[in-house]
Amino acid sequence: MKKPILGIVALAAVVMLIILWNIFGPTINSPEKKYFIIKNGATYEDVVANLEKEKITKPGFFFNTLMGQANYKSNIKPGRYEIKDGTSLYSLIKMLKSGKQAAVKFIINKIRTKEDLAGKIGNNFECDSLQAINFLNNNDSCISFGLDTNKIMSAVIPNTYEINFGSSVRAIMTKLKTEQDKFWNESRIAKANAKKLTPTQIYILASIVEEETNATSDKPLIASVYKNRFFTGQKMQADPTVKFAMKDFAIKRVLLKHLEYPSPYNTYKNAGFPPGPICTPSVKTIDAVLDATETNYMFFVAKADLKGYSNFAVTYAEHLIFAKQYQNALDERIRSKK
Repeated sequence: MKKPILGIVALAAVVMLIILWNIFGPTINSPEKKYFIIKNGATYEDVVANLEKEKITKPGFFFNTLMGQANYKSNIKPGRYEIKDGTSLYSLIKMLKSGKQAAVKFIINKIRTKEDLAGKIGNNFECDSLQAINFLNNNDSCISFGLDTNKIMSAVIPNTYEINFGSSVRAIMTKLKTEQDKFWNESRIAKANAKKLTPTQIYILASIVEEETNATSDKPLIASVYKNRFFTGQKMQADPTVKFAMKDFAIKRVLLKHLEYPSPYNTYKNAGFPPGPICTPSVKTIDAVLDATETNYMFFVAKADLKGYSNFAVTYAEHLIFAKQYQNALDERIRSKK
């Protein structure tokens, strides 16, 4: 009698081990792209088919049983899930049921146009770039953020944001606007007020400065030049606004023919600030504009050493001297390359 009993016990133990292995063992494979995507509106059948298609697991008795117990069929949570090699079936189902997904690390550095932002959204989230640009170009959408289609980019502060993959364009922009509101704290708003400019004007000015120079020490001085022109009623005459107006960022030197380009962004033809930013300036540049000391400078031009810094002038006569030095240096460089 003992041998049959031992055999039954051994068989039961083997069966139990098989069950435990299938449920708690490292049987799950990581998808090729690391993340498993469940799109909005996906059905249970879609989830099962994609798990098998991506060779994450082959749904069978244990999978279906656990999914049934978890009541997953009526509780599908779309999103982007990070699945690692060696995950157990139990952990996989627990993660899918809880909706514990891996947020997208949405990294924003310098972006020039709404089209660039729309493309970046389309490359990182379930919503596509067409949905994004339609939203950004719709005044009814933008007005809910207190902005218009020209100023909507001022809601974007370069940073890294964690946002769920399945978020709508509105949800993404709401996240960005919320962070922008935090950025414009009492201290920064007070500095903007002291300069008699709004936060949006500061942002637009910073976007011009961002495109003008990489030289940190020059940024507050360039900001002071444009601010002085603005408050004395002169046209800002900023070359980067012409490039933005033409959507031609490959222009090396802005020529007289470029200055006639008809656009509200062309600050050679229009007084005041352009209607919106011409890029998303860095936090450092925004703060450089906010912290810029007052000057009497009205002009600036690159230095003759061509190292990326500028000479600043109060009078046009002084500016012409610096401009001539710079032109001579350019001519000499061109001759030396022949």
